[in-house]
Amino acid sequence: MIVASFEELAAAVRDRRVLLFAGAGLSMSVGLPSWHELIDHMKRELGLEDMPHQSGWSYQTLSEYYRLKNGSIGPLRSWMDRTWSVCSDKVRESEIHEIIVDLDFPLVYTTNYDNNLEIAYQAHAREFVKVANTSDIVNAERGLPQIIKFHGDFDDDESLVLAETDYFRRLAFDSPLDIKFKADAMGRTLLFLGYSMSDLNIRMLLYRLWQMWQESGRERDRPPSFVFSPKQDPVQQMVLSQWGIRVLHETADDPSAATLKFLRRLRDAVRNGVGAELK
Repeated sequence: MIVASFEELAAAVRDRRVLLFAGAGLSMSVGLPSWHELIDHMKRELGLEDMPHQSGWSYQTLSEYYRLKNGSIGPLRSWMDRTWSVCSDKVRESEIHEIIVDLDFPLVYTTNYDNNLEIAYQAHAREFVKVANTSDIVNAERGLPQIIKFHGDFDDDESLVLAETDYFRRLAFDSPLDIKFKADAMGRTLLFLGYSMSDLNIRMLLYRLWQMWQESGRERDRPPSFVFSPKQDPVQQMVLSQWGIRVLHETADDPSAATLKFLRRLRDAVRNGVGAELK
């Protein structure tokens, strides 16, 4: 891990200037089912399980087909709500989630549909505001940490970004949540945690952020942005660096262990004042 970058991040967390972007890796650390299980379920529901040669279907494409064939994503959402959840006790016992709450990020964006982050905040007696749609933006109580469900929430079918056209629509980067994100991201350090850097949607988001700063003519004023990766990858590091993104990593036996190691180190640095000299 690059020491100077880590110390900058610790200083920004201490000053509550960091926007955390939390991905599926955090929920998988407490037992969230994989995307493969969702794909297999949709194949069974749609009578496609006998077509193994069509292995190139993504969950977005199958979700689009599901909605077209059934007229609604509602039944799929209900199944996901029941199945794509983990025991609340696992979240309460998760040190990863405990540290995230303890680091006191003012803004936590997540593409996860589940409510694991909300459970973690409740378990540790921390107040928060959930934002999943335009009404939530308007009515959010000021001064409380916000958990922004960037791809929607199981409590609101209309908010879900699940099918292919949902993702294509969001590529315009002009929905109310996108506008909020652009406003929130300006002037803050960003930390992406729990994401695969092969995720095209996240890569597009990182590129859009870079483009936004480029077009502003004030790129030199941009706060640092970070992506945590469970393993060192010089290819990703160089590609992302062109967009002003610094890649941090830790060495461990598996992604969850690496994430926990990183968060423990970050919490210790914030508590012990590491990086204070960079202010």
